Order: sequence, then C-alpha cells, then structure tokens
Amino acid sequence: MTTLVYLGPTLPAAEAARLLPGVEVHPPVSVGDVFGLLRRRDVTRIAIVDGYFERMAAVWHKELLLALERGIEVWGAASMGALRAAELAPFGMRGVGAIYRAYARGLYTADDEVAIAHLPAEAGYRAVSDALVNLRDGIARAPMLSPRIRPQLVELARARFYRERSWAQLIVDARAAGLPRRPLDALAAWPKPDRKAADARLLLRALARSGPLAPPSISVPRTWALRQLGRIPPAPIRNRRRR
Repeated sequence: MTTLVYLGPTLPAAEAARLLPGVEVHPPVSVGDVFGLLRRRDVTRIAIVDGYFERMAAVWHKELLLALERGIEVWGAASMGALRAAELAPFGMRGVGAIYRAYARGLYTADDEVAIAHLPAEAGYRAVSDALVNLRDGIARAPMLSPRIRPQLVELARARFYRERSWAQLIVDARAAGLPRRPLDALAAWPKPDRKAADARLLLRALARSGPLAPPSISVPRTWALRQLGRIPPAPIRNRRRR
C-alpha cells in the first residue's frame, strides 16, 4: 500500500519513516495538494497530520471527499488531520488519537486549539509556540496542580493569540494573575508532554497495522468552486448515480 503522510512541526519525518516503513512524507497539506495527487494511480492511503491555514488556504473538505470517492483511504490525527477527520468522519475519513476524539465529541470546537507558529522547511518546521491542546493536556496531567488552579491556567492559555502561546508565557501570565508561586515553580521544571506528537505516532502505528479498508460509497458534486482547482477526475463508475 502506498501511503502519503502530510507532516511538518508535529513529528520529524525520520521518525515517521521509522514507524511506517515505506511511507512517502510530504510537507504540511494546503489547498490543492490532495486534489493534485488524485492523478496518481499508486496512492492508496493519505494521512494528514499537519496543514497550513494562514499564509495559504487550508486543504478543502471536498478534496478529501474526492479522494474517498476514488477509493483512497483518508486518515487524520493530531493537528489539521484531527480537525478534518472529525468533520468528515460521517463520510468515511478515519481519525486517530485523543485530539481527534475531543473534536469529534464537541469538547474542542475552535480550530486554534491545534494551531502553532513554526519555522520553514529549511529549519525543520521547528515549532516556536505551543498548541493549546498540548497546554491543556499538560495542565491536566501535571501532578503539582490543584483542581482550582487547572481551569485558571487553561483560561490564561486560551486568552493568548496562538502564536504567543507557550509554557514559558503561561507561567509568566499565571504569576501576573497572582496564582500560587510554589506549584508554578514546580510546573516550570516539570517535563512537558506532547499530545500532538503522541497522536501522530498513534496514527502511524495504526496505519502500519491496518490492511485495506472497504471504501465508502459517496458521490461528490462537481461544484463551480471545485472545478476552479483544475481538471477534476470523473467520478468512479461504481459511485455514479443512475439516471
């Protein structure tokens, strides 16, 4: 099975290749990327972890639906992949991990939960901020925090623009808000978990174990907006509606 994974700051490409031998690693997905690969006949699975959304348009839902219509499995986790998987699960996209489940259950509703700032490909997509989902996860796990402090820290993290969110900034904000010093000192020294990376690993391991899946039976309308992306492949005969 030929699997493509769209990956950037969440996990190193070398680790993805180790967890899923033979995987074809691509940069974070953006509008038109999935549409463009539909002309390839060797692709059987697409896995989305990271995706662009600000400096270029995010991957369209209908691109992913076109892939599903053509029998290509579409998976997602951790970041943009978790968002799209929660939105398209009724149509056959498969989600993996805690972040996906939180979106699917409506516990997370904002797309900036997974957003981060990162450096370009030449710098290995190194993250320069922390995702709110990672801050939430760490706050929930940190043993030195009391039930009273945890929600206050979450609200302080939410109040920051996604590019400004980090553990260091959160602790500065918490001190300024008058939260107790000793648990904050302990939190600053505590090794922080990375929920996004953990979910990306879960996705790659799930793909390594999974065999071919039955494709969903869907038919995607060829709308004007979709046609503007370029030449649209015809719908597979098995999914064409009878007249």
